[in-house]
Amino acid sequence: MKDQEPVKILFITQEIDPYIKETEIADICRKFPQYTQEKGCEIRTFMPCFGHINERRNQLHEVQRLSGLNVIIDDNDHPLIIKVATIQSTRMQVYFIDNEDYFHRNGIAKDTEGNFFDDNDERGIFYVRSVLETIKKLRWTPDIIHINGWISALAPMYIKKSYSSDPFFANSKIIYSVYKDNFECPIKEGFEKRAQFDEIADNDTQILAGLALNTETLHKLAINFSDAVICASDTISEELERYIKSKNIPYLPYAEENMQEHYWNFFTKIYPALNEGKDD
Repeated sequence: MKDQEPVKILFITQEIDPYIKETEIADICRKFPQYTQEKGCEIRTFMPCFGHINERRNQLHEVQRLSGLNVIIDDNDHPLIIKVATIQSTRMQVYFIDNEDYFHRNGIAKDTEGNFFDDNDERGIFYVRSVLETIKKLRWTPDIIHINGWISALAPMYIKKSYSSDPFFANSKIIYSVYKDNFECPIKEGFEKRAQFDEIADNDTQILAGLALNTETLHKLAINFSDAVICASDTISEELERYIKSKNIPYLPYAEENMQEHYWNFFTKIYPALNEGKDD
């Protein structure tokens, strides 16, 4: 990519090592963004600021010029705080989406006693919308958006529907990674309505109707609005694999070895400019 504008990749993820350790998502979302950065890409990486992250040890600090936005969900205002930290060994910067109501608790989907949070749907809505609004504040236009984890799964729909005419996202290629993070948890009625925003209609979110948040359903919704899909786990359900293949979009099966290289080659098929840099 020398002498040309670098390709810009936005990573919207759920977990990143060393902030969340010893999970499949955390490992992949630490290694692959670093790999793309070393290849010459310009990257922005986001994750939620979960309450069990040690902010002092990891040197998180607030970015006041990006904070201050309110995200409205179910007619309630939720203030957004943006924090940032750097993984020193790689100089990879990570942005954290924070909100006292949604993230100042110990756990990602469950509390310390193993009970699911009953607002996991709202947490996902808040997280994704906050990332997209922050990218607009940064005035940064991603060429590729790589999405990881159930809490990020609404991103493809929002980008393709609510932000489809926004110059920051209009031409972005969306790649969604599927993990074996299957669970179902109780939520308040009306997720399909709460998830709607701007150009999103009833038929887009009907799949979410009911009193449970089901990660396989979230995966299917994300796939509906993605340009390509990666299987990031060694096993996913046969039903989900059939669903992916029925969409006739590029699909990368699980790669047990040389993950970064396989992902990179797949990304270049979706966005060929990665091979030689972007044209002016």
